[in-house]
Amino acid sequence: MNRIKEVLEEKGVKQTWLAEQLGKSYNMVNGYVQNRQQPRLEVLFEIAEILGVKPKDLLKDRK
Repeated sequence: MNRIKEVLEEKGVKQTWLAEQLGKSYNMVNGYVQNRQQPRLEVLFEIAEILGVKPKDLLKDRK
């Protein structure tokens, strides 16, 4: 599970913008945001860099 949706909301960023920055389709990014699929580790690091957060900030604790 990831926190991409929460971080996007905190930053005031739209999924379409993130998709453009990543060079991925909106549908792919939407899958990440809705937790239907998880990004590869390299993509997670790229998302973190684009959003200006640490990669661990995009992950939920398993508590």
